Amino acid sequence: MDREKLLKLAGGAARSGGKGAPRRKQKAVHKTASSDDKRLQATLKRLGVNAIPGIEEVGIFTDDGKCVHFTQPKVQASIAANTYVIAGASTVREAGEVAGGGAPAGMPDLAALQKMMMAQQAGRGGAGALGAAPAAAADDDDDDVPELVENFDEQQ
Repeated sequence: MDREKLLKLAGGAARSGGKGAPRRKQKAVHKTASSDDKRLQATLKRLGVNAIPGIEEVGIFTDDGKCVHFTQPKVQASIAANTYVIAGASTVREAGEVAGGGAPAGMPDLAALQKMMMAQQAGRGGAGALGAAPAAAADDDDDDVPELVENFDEQQ
């Protein structure tokens, strides 16, 4: 064979099979996203998650001061399995941006959130989070029987 013919054969489109197989310029890539989604849905169904309607937005605060913010998410929960699923478009913001002036009504500010997190972390070893110990002490006082001050057996 002469040199030109060899260069022509080597530089052309590669065959993916043997003699007589069709020539393909690139291999087809099959997507498996639908199978992954089906697997995920089957696992969630086994856990017994239920959809929670009416949630307009979700903010997940991280330790590094960021917030993953979801608007109009699809929220599912299984309380027994301690599993929460939040699906939808998200944005990562600074916690101050979300908890600042642009926060919805009723959302605490950043200082209050930090104080709540500190109370929760401190309460893990003891009485519980968010001041559960004072409420328990107040309930114990209500259970005690008050002492009698007067003698009710005497007739007046």
